[in-house]
Amino acid sequence: MKISDKAFNDVSIAVLPPCARFNLRIDVINLVAASTAFGAAIPETIGMGVKTGNRAGYCIGPDEFLLHGAADNQADIVSAFAAIRANNPHSLTVISDREQTIGITGAGAMELLAMGCPLDLSRMAVGSAKRTVFDYAQVVLIRDDEDAFRMEVWRSFLPHVYELLEIGVAELATGL
Repeated sequence: MKISDKAFNDVSIAVLPPCARFNLRIDVINLVAASTAFGAAIPETIGMGVKTGNRAGYCIGPDEFLLHGAADNQADIVSAFAAIRANNPHSLTVISDREQTIGITGAGAMELLAMGCPLDLSRMAVGSAKRTVFDYAQVVLIRDDEDAFRMEVWRSFLPHVYELLEIGVAELATGL
């Protein structure tokens, strides 16, 4: 199966370029040090996200955070976290190669996502992130704007999830 950008009427999907992606497990009392090491604020409220320049942090659990940066900043971010480890215990796992990102944009983005996601997407604030499922694949859904989402998908599930999104886009285009 060849994955390519698809756009019909009022919704489009595309696999986005790679980024530096990390799973950070850390006690919230150490978030100030972690934010300094990361070079951007990391929110402590579950579901919230903060974007600063080319870095973004999302709280996806009580002590779990998804961090994004430019692909060429990965080694610098790892080094910065290693430097604070002694005084701020944490686990930073590079997950850049584990996942890929699908961008879903346009006025029909929410309707398309609702075809496979059980969340009430109208309640998802701009800038927030939620761990959920799409069909049976675990994903992290990030809402960048009223009509713009990113879906973090494990690489092994990407063909399945993308194919379902393509079918949904085609159905929306035909009015089914």
